[in-house]
Amino acid sequence: MTSAAPHRIVFANEKGGTGKSTTAVHIAVALAYRGAKVAAIDLDPRQRTLHRYFENRAETMERRGVDLPSASFAVHDGDDPAALEAQARELAMGHDFLIFDTPGRDDPLARHVATEADSLITPLNDSFVDFDLIGQVDAETFKVRRLSFYAELIWEARMKRSKATIEEQRREMDWIVVRNRTGYTEARNMQRIERALTELSKRVGFRVAQGLSERVIYRELFPSGLTLLDKGHLGELGTSHLVARQELRELLHALRLPVGEENGDKAA
Repeated sequence: MTSAAPHRIVFANEKGGTGKSTTAVHIAVALAYRGAKVAAIDLDPRQRTLHRYFENRAETMERRGVDLPSASFAVHDGDDPAALEAQARELAMGHDFLIFDTPGRDDPLARHVATEADSLITPLNDSFVDFDLIGQVDAETFKVRRLSFYAELIWEARMKRSKATIEEQRREMDWIVVRNRTGYTEARNMQRIERALTELSKRVGFRVAQGLSERVIYRELFPSGLTLLDKGHLGELGTSHLVARQELRELLHALRLPVGEENGDKAA
């Protein structure tokens, strides 16, 4: 499955608290469970959430003497796109997927990797505070008034990518807005956001996917680096955890990444 150019997946949102790193880790591990070779770079040298998650995972494997699907991982601390690309090439050599987890703030490297993504994944909470990242709505009608700067940036990058020649062999960028934590949204507000997302998606060409619900289990798993996919290592799981695992399966399917099908109980 490994190719010379790994599929680039970028998790990007200039707002924090949207479940970006949690989603990135679980998708990375889900891909690894399906036999893919995954590399991941954390672009937030301050918090290093993704990097710390995989460090915790490696420590748990060593402590328990088990071998779990995981990813090659690194953190990038710098502001030079050329240096980042050099690190990315070295880390991702021989891998199928290269995942970037970006900071929850405006960041030049985050913009760079977003415009170079094959799959750009933007997790959003079901809130017009988060929606404002990609578009502004009318206060009375909740109809989209204008695109945000970020949406315009990605739109231009996708248009530029579509003009790439066959010789450049560039993949078309697939932009997916992932709705996380929808269970905590009031029904009427959820409907308004859904209509606004549908309207905006037709204008700028992103797809909308259902993401991960707010669950305590995700925070509890961080110290061990385990994920909901690590059957046999989590103890007895309740019904809500099984539902969460199904949410993850459905999200992976919705992302339409170039990866093999499930392989029994060992896959996501």
